[in-house]
Amino acid sequence: MRTSKAQARKNRVRVVESASVLFRERGYDGIGVKELMAGVGLTHGGFYNQFSSKSTLMIEATSFALSQMTADSNASNFINYYVSRAHRDSVGQGCAIAALGGDAARQHRDIKSVFETGIEKLISGLSSGLSADEQKEARAKAVSLLAQAVGAIVLSRACPDDALLADEILDSCKLSLAI
Repeated sequence: MRTSKAQARKNRVRVVESASVLFRERGYDGIGVKELMAGVGLTHGGFYNQFSSKSTLMIEATSFALSQMTADSNASNFINYYVSRAHRDSVGQGCAIAALGGDAARQHRDIKSVFETGIEKLISGLSSGLSADEQKEARAKAVSLLAQAVGAIVLSRACPDDALLADEILDSCKLSLAI
């Protein structure tokens, strides 16, 4: 039985959303097409009806994941959420920049461009709420804030879950980032 166009669109959304979580949890190379499709209850062969390649899915899933991360003009709220144990422990639902930034550095230009767009969106959101004499200064503060917050999560995640250092990194960075 053929799948309707409406159902095919729903299936595509399910695959993209599932892939966005799995890529953040396991990295781009940590999940294969067959396993991904089985996880959403679809066949491996159906993948190629939806996507021309895994690379195409990587772009869509990354774009979706990055669109979920927002930074409004309240930088303090952003820091409190971002540099937290809850965010650190929620890799699949957390920020794609912290989860996949290292992988992205080894990917093709299209993936890097998706990251550039997502990073730019966060910087713009953060800089709009930072006090500064000039917009250029606010942007520089936002770039630094985001880089430190991402670095804190990456370093904390690199430690064992029960390591005191994992929490120390988060606590120290949150304190130094306090606005």
